[in-house]
Amino acid sequence: MKNNILLIHTGGTISMQINSETGSVTPSDSNPIVGLNSKLDQFANIIEIEAFHLPSPHITPVEMLQLRNLIVESTNKYVIDGVVITHGTDTLEETAYFLDLTTNFEFPIVLTGAMRSSNELGADGVYNLVEAIRVACSEDARGKGVLVVMNDEIHQAFNITKTSTSSVNTFQSPQYGPIGLITKKLVHIHQSPVKRRYVEVEDLQKRVSMLKVYAGMEGDILESFLQLKYDGLVLEGLGQGNVPPAVAKGIKRLLDANIPIILVSRCFNGIAEPVYGYEGGGKMLEDMGVIFATGISGQKARLKLLIGLNQVNSPVDLKEFFN
Repeated sequence: MKNNILLIHTGGTISMQINSETGSVTPSDSNPIVGLNSKLDQFANIIEIEAFHLPSPHITPVEMLQLRNLIVESTNKYVIDGVVITHGTDTLEETAYFLDLTTNFEFPIVLTGAMRSSNELGADGVYNLVEAIRVACSEDARGKGVLVVMNDEIHQAFNITKTSTSSVNTFQSPQYGPIGLITKKLVHIHQSPVKRRYVEVEDLQKRVSMLKVYAGMEGDILESFLQLKYDGLVLEGLGQGNVPPAVAKGIKRLLDANIPIILVSRCFNGIAEPVYGYEGGGKMLEDMGVIFATGISGQKARLKLLIGLNQVNSPVDLKEFFN
C-alpha cells in the first residue's frame, strides 16, 4: 500500500523560470512544479496544496506559523504518512527549524528546494522533489524531526545551513554532516537526533532581532533596541562568544531592562562557550546574564528565542531552553 504524502508548495527558485531575454529568474504566473502527479504517483498518494507562491526572502515567521497550522489542520482532514514542503533556499533552513520546534509528529516532515529554476539547463527541482517524497515515505525517517533533502543528502533542521550562493551542493551540516543519503535504490539514514524540544505557539506577538558583532562595534546600536521595544536580541559574537568592551556596556543596559540576550558564535564551526574573563569576554557576559546557545547559528537562535518568548500561556525558561 502506498503512503499518503501531503505536498505543500510555498514558492522559491524551484517554482521559478529564467527569462531568456533578460537572464533574470522570476516567479511565473503559475507554479510549474504543481501538478506533477504523473511523476510522483509511483511513490505515493499525493495530497497537493499551494500554500504560497513567494520568493523565500518574503517568507517570515508569520508564514512559517501558517505552514505549521496548515499541517496540523491537514492531519484532521486526511490520513497522512508524511509531509513534503517545497521552499526557496534562502530561508529554507529557518522554516525547517521553526517547524522542528513547533510540531510534534512521528511522521516525517521534509523540506526541499532547487538551486536552478525549472526551465534552466540542469534544473534540480523535480529531482529533489522526488527524493524528498521518497524520504517522506521511508519508515526510517519517522521520529527524526524535520528533515531537509537536497542533492541526494538528508540533513536535520537543527544543523543544516546554506553554504554557497549558487552551488547545487549548497546545503551542509557543519561539524556533523548529513544524517543519511539517497541512492537510486534506497533511503539510508544512519543517525538519529539525541533529543527534540516541542513548544506550543499560537501567535507571534513578541519581537526578536539579531546583530553580528564586529571589531570596533559600538554599544549605542544595542541601546536603540530599547527605543524600538524589541523583546529579545541574539548576538553573533566573536570567537567562542566574546564582544568588544563597548558592546558589553550596551548588553548590560538591555539586561537591566529585562530584555533577554542570546549569544552564539559567528564562526562557521565550533560552539560558543563562556571561557574568557576579560571585559567583554564570554565568562563576564555569562555572569551578567547572557545566555549561550550551543551549536546553532544566529538565525536559528533568533527563531528559537522568538518561539520561546511566544509559547502559549507563558514564556519558557530560556536558560534551560537553550542549554
